[in-house]
Amino acid sequence: MDLEQRVADLERRFAALEAADRPAPRVGDGDFWALETLKEQLSQAGVVDGGVLFTGAVRLPTEEQYSWQQTAFVEDLLDDDWPEAADVFAALGHPVRLRLLREVIGGRRTAAELAELEQIGTTGQIYHHLRQLTAVGWLHTTGRGRYEVPPGRVVPLLVALAAARP
Repeated sequence: MDLEQRVADLERRFAALEAADRPAPRVGDGDFWALETLKEQLSQAGVVDGGVLFTGAVRLPTEEQYSWQQTAFVEDLLDDDWPEAADVFAALGHPVRLRLLREVIGGRRTAAELAELEQIGTTGQIYHHLRQLTAVGWLHTTGRGRYEVPPGRVVPLLVALAAARP
């Protein structure tokens, strides 16, 4: 990125900060503002068993931006048929598929670009992994052999990766 682009990016980011109606929530040790808001809303809705919330505001290396928030009630989660989720998790359980997702999020969008990567496998193996990721919704095709992580899956994917950290 050249100096002009960097300055333009900094100016854009500074303008966004100045335009904010309210200060950004402080995120620090012991600061559970999202949790306290969730608990308050669950209480007001009469939900006694609780819920989980994941949210994110993401700017990818490709400059695409996504905001996402999802709440799920504990009662619903415990009543779900958990084995039905196995294929979704299994798709993330292979190092090559995780690398493919990372590369797609990073801007490599075609099978040809992905095939150029080292230690990723043959073209047939790549297509096999892409089909598995597409079948469970981690990827979708946008035409002409291009792939992308659907907008509604970007933050959940990053949440899954964050949850996998030790």
